[in-house]
Amino acid sequence: MDSIGLLGSTGTYVYLTRAERRRALEATIEEVAGKVPILVGIGALRTDEAVRLAQDAKAAGAAAGLLAPVSYTPLTEDEVFEHFVTVAGEGGLPLCIYDNPGTTHFRFSSSLIGRLSRVPGIAALKGPAPEAQAVPAQLAALRGVVPDGFSLGYSGDWNAVETLIAGADAWYSVVAGLFPEAGMAIVRATGRGDAAEARRLNARLEPLWTLFKDFSSLRVMYASADLLGLCRAAPPRPILPLPDTARQRVAAVLEALDLI
Repeated sequence: MDSIGLLGSTGTYVYLTRAERRRALEATIEEVAGKVPILVGIGALRTDEAVRLAQDAKAAGAAAGLLAPVSYTPLTEDEVFEHFVTVAGEGGLPLCIYDNPGTTHFRFSSSLIGRLSRVPGIAALKGPAPEAQAVPAQLAALRGVVPDGFSLGYSGDWNAVETLIAGADAWYSVVAGLFPEAGMAIVRATGRGDAAEARRLNARLEPLWTLFKDFSSLRVMYASADLLGLCRAAPPRPILPLPDTARQRVAAVLEALDLI
């Protein structure tokens, strides 16, 4: 793996206390220190809390922070800009912008991304992957507003392969958290310019992408971790585990893909 993304949305960061987040980070650092860089979610409702989470992450040895504009009251672009500037300046940790409108209900405009990309300490973007036909134009538009060396990466596993083929710098993958070989096979194929193989590998995972769309990747990954025997954790309430019928679908797909 090139890096580990800890306490992202699939890591349920927003539901965890500061102490729980610190414990998760310390456990991860203990296992992988010096092997791969760790990007850790530091999003919080309040700016001062996000600053403290960034400071915790830096002190523990994280390489960067993943910051989403978590909110209850809808935020303006100026509010989000100031939030990021403060966390970048006071947290002391390089930041990746986390554009996840499905959960935050805030979408970054290209102009806001351009403004933030020039703030010292803000180094990357994790954004939702668009549909395949829209990828080249969107990626080109973003390249036009950020400085050279600013990393542009995508999440949304079922569309991510096209972003890598188009030249995105990173795939912030959900599936690779439990099935790293499947994720890295796609990354390696795109890295050597074999778009056909990358698309073939991606198409093979279509049954899993369907589960993600039907039940949410979070719930499917919790069920998968249980089916793999890695842990027996239930998602944090009010999120409920998948019902038995859905869990049986997950098990059947994992078996058919030789992932279990």
